[in-house]
Amino acid sequence: MSDQNDPMAEIRASFFIECEELLEALQDGLSEMDEGSEDPETINVVFRAVHSIKGGAGAFGLEPLVRFAHRYETVLDEVRSGRLSPDHEGQKLFFQAADHLSDLVRACRDDATVPEDQSQALLDQLNGLLGEQEEDTEVTPEEFEPLGLSLDLPDLDALPAPALTTYTIRFKPEAELYETGNEPQMLLRNLGELGEAQVSCDTSALPSLAELSPETPYVAWTIRLQTAAAEPEIREVFEFVEGLCELTISDASDTEESPPAETLPDAPATIALAGPATDPVEPEEAAAPSPDTPRKSGSGAAAKSVVRVDLERIERLVNLVGELVINQAMLSQSLEQAGLSPHSDAMNGLEEFQRLTRDIQDSVMMIRAQPVKSLFQRMSRIVREASAAVGKEVRLVTEGEATEVDKTVIERLADPLTHMIRNAVDHGLENNEARASSGKPSEGTVRLTAAHRSGRVIIEVSDDGSGIDRPRVLKIATEKGLVPPDVQMTEAEIDNLLFMPGFSTAGKVSNLSGRGVGMDVVRTAIQSLGGRINIFSERGKGTTFSISLPLTLAVLDGMVVRVANETLVLPLNVVVETLSLGPGDVQMLRPGAFVVRVRGGFVPLYDLGVILGYRGPLQDHDRGIVLLIALEDGNRAALVIDGIEDQRQVVIKGLDESFYRAPGIAAATILGDGQIALILDPSDVIASAGSIRPKDRALAERMVEHG
Repeated sequence: MSDQNDPMAEIRASFFIECEELLEALQDGLSEMDEGSEDPETINVVFRAVHSIKGGAGAFGLEPLVRFAHRYETVLDEVRSGRLSPDHEGQKLFFQAADHLSDLVRACRDDATVPEDQSQALLDQLNGLLGEQEEDTEVTPEEFEPLGLSLDLPDLDALPAPALTTYTIRFKPEAELYETGNEPQMLLRNLGELGEAQVSCDTSALPSLAELSPETPYVAWTIRLQTAAAEPEIREVFEFVEGLCELTISDASDTEESPPAETLPDAPATIALAGPATDPVEPEEAAAPSPDTPRKSGSGAAAKSVVRVDLERIERLVNLVGELVINQAMLSQSLEQAGLSPHSDAMNGLEEFQRLTRDIQDSVMMIRAQPVKSLFQRMSRIVREASAAVGKEVRLVTEGEATEVDKTVIERLADPLTHMIRNAVDHGLENNEARASSGKPSEGTVRLTAAHRSGRVIIEVSDDGSGIDRPRVLKIATEKGLVPPDVQMTEAEIDNLLFMPGFSTAGKVSNLSGRGVGMDVVRTAIQSLGGRINIFSERGKGTTFSISLPLTLAVLDGMVVRVANETLVLPLNVVVETLSLGPGDVQMLRPGAFVVRVRGGFVPLYDLGVILGYRGPLQDHDRGIVLLIALEDGNRAALVIDGIEDQRQVVIKGLDESFYRAPGIAAATILGDGQIALILDPSDVIASAGSIRPKDRALAERMVEHG
């Protein structure tokens, strides 16, 4: 039977999606524990994540996953009960087990080969934490001993009856219990199978019909259970809803029996699940749970509902919104060319249409946007594996995990970030002995951060290592023939040699590096996303790789400008203001290098037409139009243009790989009149033109001082 006709296929797929969420919660909890958190709820979250994965895997018969998760869960239960306190090595083992659990989930999902040898090695280490070995159930011939068999059966009526214990059980579901498909009725029936149970339903918290919220659980149950089962067996009934309800179990054998329900003024409904009818028990106060009862943080009613949608459907919606933006622009231009009054009904309707189009576009972009948290968690594993491979103690620190980025960007960032993290661990950080001799902590730190800045996403990978050894880099590049001998290069130019194909500073080939493949792949991947990468390094203190990416790959607010009869689009969020040049506003520092006076200071001036090769230099800047651009490093620059056409939303259309990737050209778009316009990356345009030299900047500063 095909998956399309198999009703279990969809349920199985949903289980693996939930596993990804549980694995994310597991990593979060382990990270908090590693940072010293002793919050019992954190440990409970970790335990419940593994427990839930085991339960779901058991339902689908995924035995290798169940076996590993069961042992992992047993160890975590020891931590939860306070009988085991993991040290640094134990915490590392927990992370390794979580990584392997993730591998097992993906292997079961893809019907791939399950790494049994790795499972067994980790199981042995987990057993070591408990001070025990896994039981061997096989019996060898030498161990077999015949046992005598007696056919004299005892008198069953003479056997003593099992001792019965009476328990009072308080059970109050939370919203998550119902959301995960659990039914209180089934739980109560299972309790009834353990003995004689009487159940009282407490409806005192039930509001009036007008105030009733379907998503909020209001009722609770009190069960009086007389059984020969022990308390752990009772708790097994609630095993799969642990953490999704309030549950207290107390021994009521020695307490006075509660009065019959019918004698109470507002007695709740009472049912008997098993045995003859007897007096019901009085429910406990719903508003005063036991102080020892663990409570989940937050209200169940406040939980957000999530709808899972195939990515293909979202992509189709994004494409349709893009076409809507283009058609709205065409309609706007047609009505303007028709010469209609700005106050006409048609123009007023057009303004409302534009507002609705923008709202739809913003909503769709929010659907595509996802936090980088999942990506950062994957990098945590890369750090652990890379540090183990090179024998270094490395700690990953992450910031800005909630920063949202277009989903397409996140997916395509995984490989570049993996290369950069491995590079930081292998090349950036010194070994433990070298760090100790230089007065640094033996444990190196790799920092991974994300933030929104100047309308773009900035992701940085930094380390506190020795920094780039620029003389050595230049020497290796010369020996490999990548640069001419005796060439004079700036620090920034030497740093950029790391991105050249075939360049590597590794002394020998290893599992991590040494083949000359890595950083050039990183730069190519980042450029394919419309981004760029820069290096900042200080000898002895560390290195930072900074990636700048667009927020979205679909739609942006742009400024349409004209340069030498060519129409171009610049992202509106980088334009600080527009200026009209007057006499004396522009000063020449040297031939080809100009600055423009802006409020008592000077900003480097660049002619966009010259940089793009559309025309020659202007002889006179008087009455010229300038765009003041905010750069990502905090500096500013000014671009000379010929005119400003409009400000509008434009749909980003990526350029085909067959086109030459000119510096400063990020993408293209279709305007309202059907004309194709190039979208510029101003920072890349300025970088390709060459920044002002330090001595020129010093001259500009002296010009400011002397007016």
